[in-house]
Amino acid sequence: MANPLPHDHIIPFKDSEKSKKEQVADMFNRISGKYDRMNRFLSARTDIGWRKKAIRKLKENNPRHILDVATGTADMALLAYKMLKPDQVTGIDISEGMLELGRKKIEKEQLGDKIQLHLGDSETINFAENTFDAVMVAFGVRNFENLENGLSEMFRVLKPGGRLVVLEFSKPRYKAVKSLYNLYMGIVAPEVARWFKQDKEAYQYLNKSANAFPDRHLFTDILKKVGYSNTEFKPLSLGICCIYSGQKPA
Repeated sequence: MANPLPHDHIIPFKDSEKSKKEQVADMFNRISGKYDRMNRFLSARTDIGWRKKAIRKLKENNPRHILDVATGTADMALLAYKMLKPDQVTGIDISEGMLELGRKKIEKEQLGDKIQLHLGDSETINFAENTFDAVMVAFGVRNFENLENGLSEMFRVLKPGGRLVVLEFSKPRYKAVKSLYNLYMGIVAPEVARWFKQDKEAYQYLNKSANAFPDRHLFTDILKKVGYSNTEFKPLSLGICCIYSGQKPA
């Protein structure tokens, strides 16, 4: 097991005796009912554009079987199928509440034979090595209990030459943007969550975990350490988030 990073110790509920993994599952089960609506509202639907840009990074590889880790309500899985038309998309998540909503979306789109969702842990992925042509994660890696372990597991199940794409919040570098971002994430977003009768503590955790996350070169350095090659990152929306990518050597 890889040594935990400082980020790995950020937990949703400081008074809980449960592990980070258990707390994250509980948190998403609690907020799952309004998660999609809250996301669209807080990001002014910008997150949809971010997701599409991340998925386009996989297009040149023409993946036939894609793994979507921390799939949540299956937004990435559905977009990836519509944009790339693979044979199969498999999504895993530790929150059954989020998966239940994702399955309803998939059923509505009549894509149950193309997209399969399973309860699953990023650090013990229940598939053999060299199974997937591509792996993707959107706003999920910061919730891993042990970031390096999760990245290693995704590396293991990737086929040689397969690509990993990660979409994650990052810390803006421009001072004015950074100040506005910190105000929004630290104060505005939790209050809006409270207005929606959501879990204020959960949204405060998401801010703390984003701030503690090893972003940009720090994250690509971890990807290289785990074994990925051709690593890169691209900031989006003045650095509010980044697309990261890496490849399993052929």
